[in-house]
Amino acid sequence: MMERIAIISKIRLIISDIDGTILTSNHQVDEQLIEVMPELEKANIPFVLASARSPLGMQPIAHKLGLHDNPIACYNGALVLEGDRTIIQHPVDKAEIQELLNYLSTDYPSVSVNIYSGKDWITNELDKWSQLEGSITGESPIIKELQDTVSDSEPPIHKLLLIDEPEVIQDLHQKLLSMGFPQTVFYLSKDNYLEVTAKHVSKEHALLEVAKYYDIPLEQIMTIGDNFNDSPMLALASLGVAMVNAPEGVKKSENLVTASNDQHGVTQAIIEHVLN
Repeated sequence: MMERIAIISKIRLIISDIDGTILTSNHQVDEQLIEVMPELEKANIPFVLASARSPLGMQPIAHKLGLHDNPIACYNGALVLEGDRTIIQHPVDKAEIQELLNYLSTDYPSVSVNIYSGKDWITNELDKWSQLEGSITGESPIIKELQDTVSDSEPPIHKLLLIDEPEVIQDLHQKLLSMGFPQTVFYLSKDNYLEVTAKHVSKEHALLEVAKYYDIPLEQIMTIGDNFNDSPMLALASLGVAMVNAPEGVKKSENLVTASNDQHGVTQAIIEHVLN
């Protein structure tokens, strides 16, 4: 026990998920976490957000926490920003995305295709799915021909989001996994949301890159999350903290478990295992 406390006392960097972690079930930032942020700043311990969200979906949360200068890992690490400056990015392979768009137009025409490039959200029509996504995120898409967006003259593409009925998306997911897209990865973030990023993009990889950016070893990093896409990040850091509201498979024996996102779990973990 003393050895684990010794390790925990050396935490110099915290990387945290957003939804289900620092946000309550009402999608509000934990007020107690806002209060503890100055203590982390005083101790020179950066608090970095990592999420599948876009920059526009993350920056207001970062600002509410007072994290104006800290990097944020957007699109699960496909784009890492420090303020408005890009410090790390992993765009998708445009040739493979062009092939994907051609396949979707012929075999899955009902699927809503949403492209994310930096802070821009682009889709070819404001269908019911993009309207729903806009109501959730508070963002508005740019309406533009997707094939033009994928052209070589356009900026890098960091993520695609494919939306449809669950049975359609899950069928599509299985089909894409069996096809030849060596530079692209496909994963479900909801039963009807299929995320598309460059092959090596993940929160685990983002953790490694942010750690290198700060020149802090994994032995001195705490990670916090609530879902399966957070699990590799939790396992890689010296101290992985799972929310009690996480699925059982995330609350593994090697991870500490803190209170829920509605019971100030992140704040509790910081006070108990970092500031103390």
